[in-house]
Amino acid sequence: MSRIAIVGGHGKVALLLAPILTAAGHEVTSYIRNPEHAAAVACTGATPVLADVEKLSTQELTDLLTDQDAIVWSAGAGGGSPERTYAVDRDAAIRSMDAAMASRTPRYVMISYFGAGPGHGVAEDDPFFHYAEAKTAADAYLQESDLAWTILRPSRLTSEDPSGRISFDDAPGQVSRANVAMVAATTFSRPSTIRQILTFNDGDTLITDALPN
Repeated sequence: MSRIAIVGGHGKVALLLAPILTAAGHEVTSYIRNPEHAAAVACTGATPVLADVEKLSTQELTDLLTDQDAIVWSAGAGGGSPERTYAVDRDAAIRSMDAAMASRTPRYVMISYFGAGPGHGVAEDDPFFHYAEAKTAADAYLQESDLAWTILRPSRLTSEDPSGRISFDDAPGQVSRANVAMVAATTFSRPSTIRQILTFNDGDTLITDALPN
């Protein structure tokens, strides 16, 4: 059993991930910004904790992560202003990585997006540009860290039921949030995913086969 912290605990993927982790015997703490979301998070089996990561310092995040074994970053500005996008998706994420190292929380799973990276190709006049830049910077910082990281880069997210099957592709497609949650949960039992970037769509291969031991 591991103690796993989910940042962005009321997000759609996080709400699907928490019950998978708790059913597997993990102790899950979900950090949320809005107290009105606490009841929904508690229903997943996770312990809701109020924490606005956009405003917390590295030291405050370090204190939150003390005694945790792993962190899943599932937070995001949700298409807000460019300033808030950088504040959450880049700056707060990077502070959480520094906090994970300072608190000796070794395992870090980042939920990113298909296409993130220096060659993301999003034009500067595209509203998505700031998100692409923020996620690219956060992913790069994580890759340079000493954490046992995994970066998940799913395609366009859907609300379809989980198929439990994915494919690793070069071209974007779509993937259910439920499958993303299953992939994230499976990484904790698959050391082969450490220091790996997983770019995937819905597909034909069972997740348990796609992520070997």
